[in-house]
Amino acid sequence: MNRLDSLSERALDLAGHAGDSLRSLAPKASTLLNSGMKLGAARAGARAGLAVVRRNPVIAVATLAGAGLLWYAARRRAQRAENGNGEGETIEGSARRIETRSADKSGGRSASRRNSSGTTTRRSGSGSRSRATRESRTQH
Repeated sequence: MNRLDSLSERALDLAGHAGDSLRSLAPKASTLLNSGMKLGAARAGARAGLAVVRRNPVIAVATLAGAGLLWYAARRRAQRAENGNGEGETIEGSARRIETRSADKSGGRSASRRNSSGTTTRRSGSGSRSRATRESRTQH
C-alpha cells in the first residue's frame, strides 16, 4: 500500500499545484480576454477598411493625401511655435508709405496708357464692346 499511498499523495500534490497556478492566473485572465477582444476588433476593422479601399481606391488615396497635408501643417505650426514665429509675435522691420498717383483731370480711367517705349496701347476690356451693347445690357 505504500506505493498506492505515494501515488495518491503525488496526484493530490499535482492537483494542488495545478489549482494554485490557476488561481494565480485568474487576475491575468481578464486582461488576456480584454486584449483578445481588442485584437478581434482590430482585425475586423482592418478587413472592413481593406474592403473599402478595394472598392474605392481614389477616395482612399485622397484621404491619405489629406491626412498627410494635415500632418505637415501641424508639424510646420509646431516648428514655428518652437522658433518663436507663431501667432502674436511681431516681426521687426521697416516700411515706407507710398502715395497714390493723382487721377486724370477727367476723373475717370483712361482708355490708353503709355508703354515703356512711349507708344500707347489699349487696355484690355476697356473698349471691346460697343456703347450700344453696353447700354442694352444695363437696361434689362
